[in-house]
Amino acid sequence: MSKSEHINADGWAPRARRAPSPNHDRRPDSAVVDLLVIHHISLPAGRFSGDAVERLFTNRLDTTRHPGFESLAGLRVSAHFLIRRRGELIQFVSGDDRAWHAGQSCFQGRERCNDFSIGIELEGTGERPFTQAQYRVLATLTAMLVKRWPLRFVVGHSDIAPGRKHDPGPTFDWIRYLASTKTCGLERVFDSPDRIRLEL
Repeated sequence: MSKSEHINADGWAPRARRAPSPNHDRRPDSAVVDLLVIHHISLPAGRFSGDAVERLFTNRLDTTRHPGFESLAGLRVSAHFLIRRRGELIQFVSGDDRAWHAGQSCFQGRERCNDFSIGIELEGTGERPFTQAQYRVLATLTAMLVKRWPLRFVVGHSDIAPGRKHDPGPTFDWIRYLASTKTCGLERVFDSPDRIRLEL
């Protein structure tokens, strides 16, 4: 995947493996897609093999197969993209549609962040470092997304759902990521000065 490639007219990334999720709907007609949200996920927690995440996002996860899945029974969630540990990129929802990734959330006084955001999941726990391949694919994908939608801001899930969510976690290297995407013009901003001090 090259930074010179483009998201297609239907909102799908070239070379991403498609695994269409039913867990999406239309964005509000007035929505301006200006927010990128970074998450992490692993199923079961801490395991990076298998297809449980893909099955969760496509409503095919057998929640009786593992004790860690029990709380996921009946859950309907998705993200636009998943980047696996070795750099595989999977897309579940067109960027033109609203993926169900952020849940109850707020950014700069705007609630329901799903309406105006694109969600990227990194396979990880937030405790172990993310991989070189993941950062490389994330930077390339970000550049492609900025060309397709008027993205202005990038946040972690924890920034828009503080106290409820903690991803992408302390091992996500924001400095490295933002340096790799500095030509994209994205800003990482905080609603509260306290959050800035905590980050520093």
